Amino acid sequence: MPDLHERVSTSFSAQGLMTTLGAQLVHVAPGEVRIALLPRPELSQQHGYIHAGAITSVLDSACGYAALTVARAGCDVLTVEFKINFVRPAVADRFVAVGKVTRAGKTLTVCQGEVIGEQGSRQEIIAVMQATIINLPATN
Repeated sequence: MPDLHERVSTSFSAQGLMTTLGAQLVHVAPGEVRIALLPRPELSQQHGYIHAGAITSVLDSACGYAALTVARAGCDVLTVEFKINFVRPAVADRFVAVGKVTRAGKTLTVCQGEVIGEQGSRQEIIAVMQATIINLPATN
């Protein structure tokens, strides 16, 4: 079985949406994955904030990949549900989505995540998520 970083980065590289968003995989450890997103005008909504869809997508991926780090060999993962709360507008120089496994089961893994906005030396939580991820047999 490939090491954790290779397992996650191979899958991450195959995601067209992460490429479109310009997201970057920046940290992989057992039970935790971090994905960075730099703001661009193409990712904004009508008020100039980064669109909730972009933030949600990156955080969903961070939680899913955190679950993949603890999934059995021969399994892949898929999100079955999530809840996200935005606690402030998405304005920052850089966003980091942090996905962490709360509990890994045989079939379902529950994860928590947050998006941290970095503005100079200041860091603020932008959004929080709880996600449920299912383990499925790998298709390749």
